[in-house]
Amino acid sequence: QVQLVESGGGLVQAGDSLRLSCAASGRTFSAYAVGWFRQAPGKEREFVATIGRGTGSPYYADSGKGRFTIFRDNAKNTVYLQMNSLKPEDTGVYYCAAATSSLVSTTTPDSAWGQGTQGTVST
Repeated sequence: QVQLVESGGGLVQAGDSLRLSCAASGRTFSAYAVGWFRQAPGKEREFVATIGRGTGSPYYADSGKGRFTIFRDNAKNTVYLQMNSLKPEDTGVYYCAAATSSLVSTTTPDSAWGQGTQGTVST
């Protein structure tokens, strides 16, 4: 199973951008679908975006459509989440997860999760 490390979080102002990275160990990262999720204080973890295996198709939560882009560089074993036009409600700990299923959700069995990176958007 892969091991995942997120990075790229930080404190930004509303309207700014952040690019999160999810770096994976292992040689077969392209065989994994990867998803990004976030958890705000006092709230459940929620889906943000996911990308399929290989050159996979992306899917987004409605909250991020038109603002977020998920893409992968399999040569670097990394999946990115580009977040533009950030809003205060985008604040939370962002986690990436990987699984050999077609897509990844919070309930996908046998998925690997990273430790998370904090993203904070101020007004």
